[in-house]
Formats: sequence, C-alpha cells, structure tokens
Amino acid sequence: TAHAIKRVLAWQIGEAMREQNLTKVEMARRMKTSRAQLDRLLDPDNDKVQLDTVQRAAHAVGRKLQLELV
Repeated sequence: TAHAIKRVLAWQIGEAMREQNLTKVEMARRMKTSRAQLDRLLDPDNDKVQLDTVQRAAHAVGRKLQLELV
C-alpha cells in the first residue's frame, strides 16, 4: 500500500511540474531542498519520504497535501 501511495504522489507531483514547465532545479529551489532529495521524492519505488517534504513539494506547485484516515 505504501508503494502504491508513493507512486501516485510521485506521479501527481511530476505531472504538476510538467504542467508548469518546472525543471528539477527550479522545483528543488522552490522547495528549498537539494536536487537529490527531489529525485528521491519523484522516485516511485522509494517510499521513504517525509511528510514535510511532500507538503513542500505540493506547495511549490500550488497544491495542498490532504491526508485522511479512513
């Protein structure tokens, strides 16, 4: 389940970047992080990512992170 969630998040962030023509360098700058950390975030097979990183990525592309327990 964690892998599936991470794949969707990575895809959504990547799509938002493409829609805005954001390079990885610009995205990392907006997130105030390294390009290596952004690469880990965009790697659909790496499910070891912190929530604050995902939240900064969402903010960098003008989106909100919404979590829900069901």
